[in-house]
Amino acid sequence: MSKVTRCVWSAMLMSLVGVAAATAQQEVAEEPARPADEGAGPFRRLVIMGANMIDGTGAPMQGPVDIVIEGNRISQIRSAGAPGVPRQRPEPTDADHVVHAQGMYVLPGSVDLHAHTGGGQQGTPAEYVYKLWLAHGVTTIRDPGSGNGVDWTLRSRERSARNEITAPRVFAYIRPGSGWENGPIDTPEKAREYVRWAKQRGADGFKLGSYDPDIMAALLDEARKNGLGTQAHLAQTGV
Repeated sequence: MSKVTRCVWSAMLMSLVGVAAATAQQEVAEEPARPADEGAGPFRRLVIMGANMIDGTGAPMQGPVDIVIEGNRISQIRSAGAPGVPRQRPEPTDADHVVHAQGMYVLPGSVDLHAHTGGGQQGTPAEYVYKLWLAHGVTTIRDPGSGNGVDWTLRSRERSARNEITAPRVFAYIRPGSGWENGPIDTPEKAREYVRWAKQRGADGFKLGSYDPDIMAALLDEARKNGLGTQAHLAQTGV
């Protein structure tokens, strides 16, 4: 490599480092509170009326059906007649809210198992990404080590659970070492200590990269003992 080429690469790398540092320092805005006109409920008794239902088991579509939801749980699925003929079941009169879904399709919400929430690293607000998921039928996400930080992700999860923001259900999976001040995870003892620390903080699980076998074994074993999940992100560079 010539001296000129080395200088060019050095300048490019310094520029990239500067961009990364600036991005990391950006303040991540929390999602705004859910406005009153975004969504409705919860309802004591909700009925989705006259829908074509795909239940996700591989069975054929059923419909039209009335889907009764009580206490945030599906309590009944009732036939409402046959396709292409007038409705054969009386309209519900004991529901707090009715969704008229004739000609529409109902299917289980999708789950995104590797869903990085928006923020400084993505250049877009978390609110936009959450609403994008919901608009495409993603009702649950597993955020594997959000660049927004452990505390931010845990707060977002709780705000979603309380219906304070317009967002899917969030499971917070974090990268070992994120959020604590006891140095890198470079021994099995530290791995176990970190898992216990993350459990106390309220994490749901971990996103694991490439670790030495004894450290990986400790992370997995301690996570199982503490009822926490794990997922892998094994980049080719770590092989």
